[in-house]
Amino acid sequence: MSHLFDPLTLRGVTLRNRIGMAPMCMYSYTNGLSNDWQIVHLGARAAGGVGLVIAEATAVEARGRITPDDAGIWSSAHIEPLTRVTRFIKEHGAVSGIQIAHAGRKASTTRPWEGGKPLTSDSPRAWQVVGPSPIPFNEGYQVPHELTRDEIGEVQASFKAAAERALVAGFEWLEIHGAHGYLCQSFCSPLSNQRADEYGGTLQNRMRFLLETVRAVREIWPERLPLAVRISGSDWVDGGWTVEDSITLAHRVKDEGVDLVDCSSGGNSPHAHPPLGPGYQVPIAEKVRREASIPTAAVGLITAPAQADEIIRNGRADLVLLGRELLRDPYWALHAAQILKQPAPVPNQYLRAF
Repeated sequence: MSHLFDPLTLRGVTLRNRIGMAPMCMYSYTNGLSNDWQIVHLGARAAGGVGLVIAEATAVEARGRITPDDAGIWSSAHIEPLTRVTRFIKEHGAVSGIQIAHAGRKASTTRPWEGGKPLTSDSPRAWQVVGPSPIPFNEGYQVPHELTRDEIGEVQASFKAAAERALVAGFEWLEIHGAHGYLCQSFCSPLSNQRADEYGGTLQNRMRFLLETVRAVREIWPERLPLAVRISGSDWVDGGWTVEDSITLAHRVKDEGVDLVDCSSGGNSPHAHPPLGPGYQVPIAEKVRREASIPTAAVGLITAPAQADEIIRNGRADLVLLGRELLRDPYWALHAAQILKQPAPVPNQYLRAF
């Protein structure tokens, strides 16, 4: 039986424990370039004892940003600043991961503290959003340009190029963002995909964009390094994407070389009604893990050390990713080790406090 502070090995990478920092957008960059904020923000959690630090959704092309202030990895100029991030994380005992992403029809908005609304067409910071079908995310959002087959190939090539840059920058864990209504997941869900070609209609067709993207990325991402996919386990809307669909997808991505499925949910409809509560998404991770026989990460309203430890001890997931709780407490892992009476990876500089 594993527990929260047991190591986890996937391919040639070993995490020192089963605690990871979930990717969380900071909306704090110019032209997508990493900066001192990202080093301090991510580095603090590495020093704080987590096993894995996943950098926020990082756009594979400029129009794939959620806001104009998002992180990016669409050019060689992005590599060197990210190298500073990966170097610091590794120096402090954690594995550095990155989530590569495309916001699709949910792109071109203001930052959350500026309202999080779609940029107006007269804004010099706005751009045309894209998607599988010309269906806006919500009232007031742009009608997305429907990607042609050639354009689909271009976006997939952007994911592949982003993976290559991530490797050069020193990341050892790669996650493709296939959740929350962004481009990959919007192809999967019948709520946002009403295409009549080979990328729409049946479940197999709707999964095609993501599966082809995974295949392209795995070609460049080394066999020795783990590849993960974040999914929305359910749209939480009648007629939308379901947990059963997620299990089918997990089987397929496993066949394409994916090592772990990061199980989130929702984000593709403003009318979703998720059953919010502590660990409400853990049953998704548990079911995908059991029925697709693939390692999973659990995420969502996981806050207490005993709660996280129970998830691992009972085989409900292989990894626990914390989001807002790590924003509140960068040293959550060190405090959890004390509470659970496990050895804590305390930096020498902080030993006198522990």
